[in-house]
Amino acid sequence: MNKIIILLGPTCVGKTGASILFAKALNTEIVSADSMQIYRHMDIGTAKPSPPELKEVRHHLINILEPKESFSAGLFRDMATSIINELHSRGRIPVIAGGTGLYIRTLTQGLFDAPNADWHLREKLMEEERLFGKGHLHEKLKGIDPKSAEKINPNDVRRTVRALEVSLKKDKPISELQHLHTHPVPYEFIKIGLSRDRKELYRLIEQRVDGMMAKGLVQETEELLKKNPQRTAMQSLGYKEISLYLNGDITLEEAVRLLKKRTKMYAKRQFTWFKKEPDIKWADITGCNRASEVFDKIVNNVEIIRELLYVKDSS
Repeated sequence: MNKIIILLGPTCVGKTGASILFAKALNTEIVSADSMQIYRHMDIGTAKPSPPELKEVRHHLINILEPKESFSAGLFRDMATSIINELHSRGRIPVIAGGTGLYIRTLTQGLFDAPNADWHLREKLMEEERLFGKGHLHEKLKGIDPKSAEKINPNDVRRTVRALEVSLKKDKPISELQHLHTHPVPYEFIKIGLSRDRKELYRLIEQRVDGMMAKGLVQETEELLKKNPQRTAMQSLGYKEISLYLNGDITLEEAVRLLKKRTKMYAKRQFTWFKKEPDIKWADITGCNRASEVFDKIVNNVEIIRELLYVKDSS
């Protein structure tokens, strides 16, 4: 069975540099599994690979859409599968790199044909949450689909709303629909998870946010707003907080503080998501400051990666 390497982990953990080294070592290409790096004009806030990095190794599914366009996990799966098959036809082992857990799950576990977003219904559900209090929607989901409610954190309102949305529109629990209509793709997945000591990761996140501000995140957000981006693009960390500042709702200092806080919370949610995924080979890269150190740590910790590199060197 054809192999795929998936390099995953929370934001800022060190995936980008390591994925480039893996792609170079295996003479292959990278497929991005980042739901925001697909958009053009959103470079700083999404921590997109730099132009030299994009030239060093070919990257797919980066800079493919305008911010006013919409995307989905289903479209990701279809486009990624096409790229993966083309790479396999050339004898290459694709490297999937990113932190969007749902995108990775669509490849490894399949995806059922869910209905498109119903923004009117979502707003109605969110109004219920505001009216009846925090946790109301999760309790409602328990009554409709206990299996899904058990898997979704009560504080994860976004996923709770989506589960309710699908269940209400299809008139069946989303868990039942997923069970009946999910079909995984026929690949051998080698999933490598990167983790760091939480204090170290949070320090790196703070440094990244400071770096984004120095590179011009405010100016990038101003230009982005002129392009009439759709909702999904503007939910991206960074642009959402800076937009509050540009609208006069908060100070720039408050926007930066909020961005750091939300990014840390996002990293925690990512780690929680990935910990529930099966068959991930984890590498603790605490203290690894350079991409080469991360690469070496993975090679030393994951036997199948050593075998693949050995085969490559021997051929």
